[in-house]
Amino acid sequence: MYLATAIEAVVRAGETQMARFGGDVRIDKKGAIDLVTEIDLLIEREFRAMIAERFPSHAVLGEEFEETGDRDARPPFCWVFDPIDGTTNYAHGLPIFCASLALEIDGIAVVGAVYDPTRRELFTAEKGRGAWLNGTPLRVSTATALIDSLLVTGFHYNIQRDAGQLIELFGEFISRARAVRRLGSAALDLCYVAAGRFDAFWEHKLQPWDVAGGALIVAEAGGRVTTIDGAPFGSRAGSVLATNRHIHQEMLETIAGFTARYRSRNRTE
Repeated sequence: MYLATAIEAVVRAGETQMARFGGDVRIDKKGAIDLVTEIDLLIEREFRAMIAERFPSHAVLGEEFEETGDRDARPPFCWVFDPIDGTTNYAHGLPIFCASLALEIDGIAVVGAVYDPTRRELFTAEKGRGAWLNGTPLRVSTATALIDSLLVTGFHYNIQRDAGQLIELFGEFISRARAVRRLGSAALDLCYVAAGRFDAFWEHKLQPWDVAGGALIVAEAGGRVTTIDGAPFGSRAGSVLATNRHIHQEMLETIAGFTARYRSRNRTE
């Protein structure tokens, strides 16, 4: 029942996204580079109405109508929803975006669904039961060393404040991995780790709706998910490191070593 609702919600969101993609869409700013479109708002309103009708006792934590204090709350049943993950891509006509959804019960994701309408790819997972792409089981990659790995990352909307540190860490991984990419959709980055297309994903300062669904999909595909400093992952943790499990420790050591050097250098300058 819950997975069926999640699938229906993200597929419906994808249909709405595509109906207006590349057309005349109103775009507003939530910050200097943080955008919201009228489609984000429309999709989230429709989703909230669906949940209110089907599960009136359930809470919704969504990106566009978040209320003060919502983010840290742990209601018994909470749907964590991003109507368009990759809004900047969407607003610019770049076909790398999706709808992302998770159902958390007592703070733990038990159902996840991410839908990319441009590729008609539906990623799903149920806790303890596995992860799938269009119904086919997913498994993470088998790479065992960074030098053989394709990584992906993202930059948060306040990057102007700490661009130096983020770009230097990006460079650190470029020097150690086969290659590093940046797509602009954390949910798809996570799903691509689950599908073995990427070997690892890391990012700072993420919101619950960015990662709740995708993190479950990675875990159920056999991957490992923590914060970037190795702490247990939760959708409110603020950062994520998701890997194929084999290179997780090497990723953690690279991040920790870089962070220590960066802080030491900046204390002495």
